[in-house]
Amino acid sequence: MAWTLLILAGLCEIGWPVGLKLGWTEQGLRPLWIAFAVVCMTASGVLLLLAQREIPMGTAYAVWTGIGAVGAFAIGIAAFGDPGTLVRFASVGLIVLGIIGLKMG
Repeated sequence: MAWTLLILAGLCEIGWPVGLKLGWTEQGLRPLWIAFAVVCMTASGVLLLLAQREIPMGTAYAVWTGIGAVGAFAIGIAAFGDPGTLVRFASVGLIVLGIIGLKMG
């Protein structure tokens, strides 16, 4: 159950940078997207808190941020036109390997 909570926390961790990205445009502030970001931040933190009851803090934090980083990277490329270079993909692959290693260890 703790790993499920941690994965959900990581998914929420993806939501808040997306909300912040969409929360401010050339037309100005978009309050609903900012609110979405705040809800994602809160949910992410609460779920991480619950997951850390069973998962060691360092492992939980690394996996949590790793899921957020990889997810934000993927959404950045897919939705916002971020560059998808070989070096960037290789670097994210190293993050994924680190997450897998922490889960296995």
